[in-house]
Amino acid sequence: MTYDPYRQPEQYQPYAAGPPPQQRADYEYAERLRSERRANNIAHLVQGVTGLIVAIFAAHVLFVVLDANQANGFVATVYMLAKTLVLGLGDVFTPDDAVVGVVMNYGLAALIYLVVSQLICKALRRD
Repeated sequence: MTYDPYRQPEQYQPYAAGPPPQQRADYEYAERLRSERRANNIAHLVQGVTGLIVAIFAAHVLFVVLDANQANGFVATVYMLAKTLVLGLGDVFTPDDAVVGVVMNYGLAALIYLVVSQLICKALRRD
């Protein structure tokens, strides 16, 4: 090859089908990592919200079992939140003892919330 001082430098010609194969693989790997990170963040959010709801149910059951003062603002707020979040499961079981009924019904609601959230998280994190 000889030196030609009048020769123009060659212009960079990109690949017709996009970036070179190695760059494309790196891009696809990075995109998959971003997608997995998004799914994990959403799954963590779902688990956090479910944990908060289950904690509200547990506090309500604890307040009922220990016969807490219903006139207290915090106890009344927890009762109102638990009653709202139970979604119709508050009267599935109707035993003679009302305390046992609250424990069973709100325990069932908490269990359903936990199972559904685990299914959602598993679906989000699937490969």
